[in-house]
Amino acid sequence: MNGTATSTPARQAERERSVAAVLPSVAEMRLPVWFFGFEGVLAGAFDLLRAAPSAWPALVALAAVNLAVSLTLMRRRLKLAKLLWRGRGTRKVALGLVALRLGGHLVLGLLGAAVTSAPGHVLFALVTGAVTVALLVHVQRASLGALVAAGRATA
Repeated sequence: MNGTATSTPARQAERERSVAAVLPSVAEMRLPVWFFGFEGVLAGAFDLLRAAPSAWPALVALAAVNLAVSLTLMRRRLKLAKLLWRGRGTRKVALGLVALRLGGHLVLGLLGAAVTSAPGHVLFALVTGAVTVALLVHVQRASLGALVAAGRATA
């Protein structure tokens, strides 16, 4: 009986180690910041095209590289990306970004300060891209914390 009592904590510790080995770590799932840079540029694509209409081939190439990198180099991290897109917070961020861009242009137009110049569109694209990156990093951090709290990932 005494041998059973001492082996139970050892077995439990071994089970916990095996479960931890199966669960992905936060470091393995975290999307790199440069990936969010792709998303930021694509978020500002409308204004970038308004500033430089001839830039569309570069934006198409960037979108293709983004897709290729997503499906190859970051294949293991696609699980997090899928979880992020299924999350209510990410959808709110996406809709908020669309509202920010459209609302920003609408408000500036109503105030008589519509963005019509190339530098103005580039500035608007930079602001949209920066807000996109910041919000996506925040959503990722919150999602990874929730996965750790739910026991679906290890810290």
